[in-house]
Amino acid sequence: MDTSRGKTLVVGAIGLNQSQIPPHAAGPFDPRTLFATPTNAFEIEIGSGKGTFLVQQAVRQTETNFLGIEWTAEFWRYAADRIRRRELSNVKLLHTDATEFFRFWLPDQIAGVIHLYFSDPWPKTRHHKRRVIQDETLPHFHRVLAVGGELRLVTDHVDLWKWYQDHAARHANLFAIKPFVSPDSAGLGEVVGTNFERKFARQGRPFMAMTLVKLELPVAPDSSLASTVSPS
Repeated sequence: MDTSRGKTLVVGAIGLNQSQIPPHAAGPFDPRTLFATPTNAFEIEIGSGKGTFLVQQAVRQTETNFLGIEWTAEFWRYAADRIRRRELSNVKLLHTDATEFFRFWLPDQIAGVIHLYFSDPWPKTRHHKRRVIQDETLPHFHRVLAVGGELRLVTDHVDLWKWYQDHAARHANLFAIKPFVSPDSAGLGEVVGTNFERKFARQGRPFMAMTLVKLELPVAPDSSLASTVSPS
């Protein structure tokens, strides 16, 4: 139990800490086992923030299990409490470093979609190594995705968008670039409908989005299919 601005936060069975999963020395950990129906479709969101996407989408995909991963403890507690209050049994929130979790814990081919929306751009050059998308992380995302699985990317940051494009081009043997299709929980004129998007839309920022689809054979993607969209 914790508090945020005077509000009591209870993570309950929704929120998990790193200490609540087996050490990586024990071998791969399958997070699908955290759910009542582990055979359901499975999706992962990296950087869930206050949980807006998960809250909106989980009620529309009741037969899909969602794992949100959030590094900032305050956001993790807030999102877990929010999901608990709505009694969304198909969502879990993990407080950990997502890239480490993918690298050391997750087994192969378990996720249909990986969502990465408005990730911290780490704009200073010396901090670029902290960005989620890296030459080292893309092979792990590819490994964890099921055949035909998708890595969905959205940003408002022009330099990070170029970073995404460059990395996708370098890993054309792993992913094909396809146009981004907004989830059905997004509002009119929205790309995804997260808190960050709504804040940035009021500032008139453009949004850039792409979907990277897992390939089994080397096929060069057509980068012109990546989309750029602006708030209405």
